[in-house]
Amino acid sequence: MSAERESMNIFIFKSDATRGLRAFSREQGGHNLPAQFRPWYAVGVVKPGASPPNNLSRDVIEKSIATAGYQLWKLKDAKK
Repeated sequence: MSAERESMNIFIFKSDATRGLRAFSREQGGHNLPAQFRPWYAVGVVKPGASPPNNLSRDVIEKSIATAGYQLWKLKDAKK
């Protein structure tokens, strides 16, 4: 993993439109997240060197952010 990628803050967002949907983004405001799932609310940040929640791979998340600008994930047990 490069030093540049290690220094990335990964911001975590929650979709208000789709229950259980979360997103990771490099952008603190989340303006690059998919419009169809808006509104998005910031719910946390994964600091450099820290592990993402739910045993998700930081490397996979960072690669997705580098190519698409974000990564979506859904909570397994999202209550209705």
